Amino acid sequence: MARARYKPLVDRLAADIRSGRLAPGTRMPTHRQLAAREGLALVTATRVYAELQAMGLVAGEAGRGSFVREPALPPGLGIDQPATVAGLVDLNFNHPALPGQAELLRAALRQLAAAGDLDAVLRYQPHGGRVHERATVARHLGVRGLSVAPAQVAIVDGAQHGLAVTVMALLQPGDVVAVDALTYPGFKLLAQAHRLELAPLPAAGAGPDLDALEAWCRRRRVRAVYAMPTLHNPLGWVMGLARRRQLVAIARRHGLLLIEDAAYAFLAPRPPAPLAALAPECTVYVSGLSKSVATGLRVGFVAAPADCMARIERAIRATTWNTPGVMTAIACGWIEDGTVARLEAGKRADAAARQVLAAQAFAGLQPVRHLNGYFVWLPLPAELRADQVAQALLHEGVAVSTAAPFAAADQVPHALRVALGSVPLDALGTALATVRRVIDAQPL
Repeated sequence: MARARYKPLVDRLAADIRSGRLAPGTRMPTHRQLAAREGLALVTATRVYAELQAMGLVAGEAGRGSFVREPALPPGLGIDQPATVAGLVDLNFNHPALPGQAELLRAALRQLAAAGDLDAVLRYQPHGGRVHERATVARHLGVRGLSVAPAQVAIVDGAQHGLAVTVMALLQPGDVVAVDALTYPGFKLLAQAHRLELAPLPAAGAGPDLDALEAWCRRRRVRAVYAMPTLHNPLGWVMGLARRRQLVAIARRHGLLLIEDAAYAFLAPRPPAPLAALAPECTVYVSGLSKSVATGLRVGFVAAPADCMARIERAIRATTWNTPGVMTAIACGWIEDGTVARLEAGKRADAAARQVLAAQAFAGLQPVRHLNGYFVWLPLPAELRADQVAQALLHEGVAVSTAAPFAAADQVPHALRVALGSVPLDALGTALATVRRVIDAQPL
């Protein structure tokens, strides 16, 4: 098959970027300028930039143009590219742990080994979990302000699996799902895999712009809203009760499904009622123990309307059949004996201490954060490019995430998401000081 005539131009520009002849941050010609310079049709010039962007070599910014990316920086650093290099300080991912958690696990394993029903956890489990375990989870959710019957609870392999089975069970390819313009990358991956169309909603204070949601609903048949009303990732907001009620009213008016991601909700002291408590007939509530207990404890929860449960259980069967019995037994035991509640309280205090260090390190930079959150959203000065700052930090042995993995809209802000929960507290201040020093050292 003949090679498209514009491909040599793509190859030439890619080589110039990779070799450094076109330096990171260089503003590229406009589409019209490139077309005139190379004797191309405008649509062909647009295709050239689209291919360079798909290769991770340029970034298009609405109203500003196209710029050369830092080619040494992996696309999606911090989400698609975990920090696995020895000695690299990981400010990408949150896997917060408190002292003594390993001993808790040893004790739980000994207790489980002495239990009379040990054989039961080695067999297939019901897809949504055993009856008494679902009842335990329902009581746990009651502490979070959600009154739900055990039959409306399914136990899953972590919150990400909970989101996946919700999408598989209740949405169809081509469905439009409204999301925050900056949202959880794991849901973006699910949307891509299941061919969902994302409708980005700009932020408006502590929550999404609900007028923008209404506008989307007037233009398109929006099927669902994916929301993080209690401790949003990455912006840390907690939506107020009035805005939650307004969102519920829109959902009821337009027949929307609400998918409530509460993975970080345990960190917010005394939050408003969950969306699932305000609109139980149209909300699926997803949470888990990865952040509140341990990332390796892949136990999560889905609470959904009764008429959705059969489809959700079929999706669990199609993916993992059931949550591993040993993990579920440990998790439910820790819920029952108060271990989960104690760990959640300890991590709220731990996160607050880490936020004090972040406030000191980032003073004057207008960080966006929650006082009990495990991350900071750090907008950069207008003259700085996030990919260049992230690459400079990698040279200093510190890994952070840029905004790209979180952006659901075409416009990607120049910002960093700094995770606070994976570095020992006594080393965090030094790591954050390095971030600040590198930002301050960038040429304007």
